[in-house]
Amino acid sequence: MTDPSPAPTSPLRVAFFSGNYNYVRDGANQAQNLLVGHLLDRGVQVRVYSPTTRTPAFEARGEVVDVPAVAMPGGRGEYRLGRGLPRKPRRDLAAFAPDLVHVSAPEFLGHAAVTWARRRGIPVVATVHTRFETYFQYYGLAAIQPAIKAILRRFYNRADRVLVPTPSMAEVLRDFGVTSPISIWGRGVNHRRFHPDQRSLEWRRSLGIADDELAIGFLGRLVLEKGLGVFADVLRVLEARGVPHRVLVVGKGPAQEWFAERVPNAAFAGFQSGDDLGRAVASMDMLFNPSVTETWGQVTSEAMAAGVPVVAARATGAVDLLEEGRTGFLVTPQDVEAYADAIERLVRDDALRARIGAAAHVRAQDFRWDAANEAVLTAYREVLAARGR
Repeated sequence: MTDPSPAPTSPLRVAFFSGNYNYVRDGANQAQNLLVGHLLDRGVQVRVYSPTTRTPAFEARGEVVDVPAVAMPGGRGEYRLGRGLPRKPRRDLAAFAPDLVHVSAPEFLGHAAVTWARRRGIPVVATVHTRFETYFQYYGLAAIQPAIKAILRRFYNRADRVLVPTPSMAEVLRDFGVTSPISIWGRGVNHRRFHPDQRSLEWRRSLGIADDELAIGFLGRLVLEKGLGVFADVLRVLEARGVPHRVLVVGKGPAQEWFAERVPNAAFAGFQSGDDLGRAVASMDMLFNPSVTETWGQVTSEAMAAGVPVVAARATGAVDLLEEGRTGFLVTPQDVEAYADAIERLVRDDALRARIGAAAHVRAQDFRWDAANEAVLTAYREVLAARGR
C-alpha cells in the first residue's frame, strides 16, 4: 500500500500595505506594482490596502482595497495620508487572513498594519523606498529630523525583516539603531525601453535643442526634495564659466513654476511615460541627479541603461550604482562647484562622455526586475520558516 499523496499546499497570502499604490506616479509605487505582479505570477495571493482616487496615475496590479485618507498637509495635497486602519478595511483584512503582512511606508497606515499583525502573531516584512528623514530640510523643518529617525527606528524594529534596495541604505538603518534582520530587494530596468537606440535627435529638435547642443537632463517629479535648488545653482555656475549647454527637464510636479523661474532657458518636456520616457532619457547627453532622498535612484539606473553618463550626489543609492570616473561621477551633496566641475568635464570631453555612457550601459545589464522581485519572495519564505509557519 502506497502512502497517500500529501495535501496540496495552500497559496501564500500576503496583505500588502502602501501609502501610495497608484494614485500619483513615482518610482516607489511603480516598483511596488511590479513586485505585486511578480508575486501574482508566482501563485501568491496578494491583497493591496492603500488610499485610492477616482483618477489614478496608472492601472494597479492586483486587487486594491481603499483605505480612507486625507490630503497630505504642507502644500503636498497630491499625496494622501491613510487614517490608520478603520473598520471596513480591517474587516476585509481579517476575512483575507494573510499569512504575512508587507508594509511599504512608515506612515499611519503602515504603523496600524504592523500593530494588527503583531497582535495576531503574523510576521511582518517592511520595505524602504525613500529617505523620509531627509525631506524636512527642504521645507524649513530640519530640527525635527532626530524625531523622525526615532520613529523610523521603532517602525523598522517591529518588523521580522526589512528589505532595502542597496547596501548603503542598510548601513543608514543600522546607524539609526535598526536591529531587525535586513536583506536586499534591488531594482530592475526595462532594457528594451531604456536603451541607447532610443535616442532621437528629431524629438530634441521639437523642443528647440539643436543637434550640436549638449543637453543636461533632469528626470523625475518636480519637488524640492529632488535637489532642484542645487540643480539651479549649478547651472548658474556653468553659465558664469561659459560652459555651453542646454537643460532638458523631463517630469512635472508642484515645484515646476518655482524651478522654471530659476532655469528660464530650459526645455520642459513635461511628463513622459512608456516608450516616450525611454526616448526622452536616451536623448539626454548626461543626467544630473543631485537628490539625496533616493534609496536606489531609479532615474539613475534608467539613464545608465540608456547609455547616458550620470553626475549624482554621493549618497545612498547612487554610490551602489555608479563607479566613480568609470560609469559616472559622484559628488559630495551640496558642493555646487564640484558638481559644475564634473559636468564641465563631460561637456568638454566627447570621448570621456562616450566612454562613461558605454560603461554605464554595460553595468546596468545587472539590473533585472525578475531577479530583484524573486528575492522578496525568498525573504517571505525565510521569515515564515523562522516563525514555523
